[in-house]
Amino acid sequence: MIRQSSQWQSRDPAALPRALITLLLIALLWPGLQLAEFRPQVLFSSQNLDTMGRFLAGFWPPARDADFLRLLGKATLETLAMATAGMTLALLLAIPAALLATRALSVSRLLSDRAGVLGQFLRYPVRLLLMVLRSIPEIVWALLFVRAVGLGPTAGVLAIAITYSGMLGKVYAEILESVDPAPARALLLAGSSRLSAFFYGLLPNAAQELTSYTLYRWECAVRASVVMGFVGAGGLGQMIDLSLRMFAGGEVASILMTFLLLVLLADQISLQLRRRLA
Repeated sequence: MIRQSSQWQSRDPAALPRALITLLLIALLWPGLQLAEFRPQVLFSSQNLDTMGRFLAGFWPPARDADFLRLLGKATLETLAMATAGMTLALLLAIPAALLATRALSVSRLLSDRAGVLGQFLRYPVRLLLMVLRSIPEIVWALLFVRAVGLGPTAGVLAIAITYSGMLGKVYAEILESVDPAPARALLLAGSSRLSAFFYGLLPNAAQELTSYTLYRWECAVRASVVMGFVGAGGLGQMIDLSLRMFAGGEVASILMTFLLLVLLADQISLQLRRRLA
């Protein structure tokens, strides 16, 4: 009897709900895979393997002529500049928007209920704006700006700035709301401004997390700037698009290796900065 009781107690009481939830997720996933026409076995058919093999064979050897490498270096700098400039413009909009959208600096917590309603009314349009900015992918903005300002990195810079300002502003506001609000409250009660409460009450506790997310988004901006090159926004993406259209596999291989090194460099820079802030 004691053995049966111990066996009953050793069972996981959440095992049955977890199994039911797993079966439900599988049942919902299967129609989605059918709707997306997900058939990985097609990749391993003899005809497709032969086509892919001949396509990949054209990528070797990588292009190494001086004129191409000169263009590759210029495109790499354009990609870095596009990502960095876009992030800088995004920060100029995201930081004040986060200060307006966050409830951590709201004086409504210290004043009457009427002030609280007013604060929510003022924060709602800012949060709505941030949602609109981040809901449209940067590739769509790039397509629009290519039509407006023409081909080149300017379209990519503006596309990154708009989309990433919405992302950064939303996450910044959530990070500020997650830290201890006691220092900011004390400063607001003492008569300090919202800006002073931010710099001396919230920022010291949130600086590491804010910096880490900003660096992560910069890495994402480097990758996004390459993708936007396919719609004419310049940089490495535009070079890949042109080389693919000319069936220059060696040039594509060199560009892809350069892009890989660029992402590794961005990752190392981000890692070193995070270690210094830790």
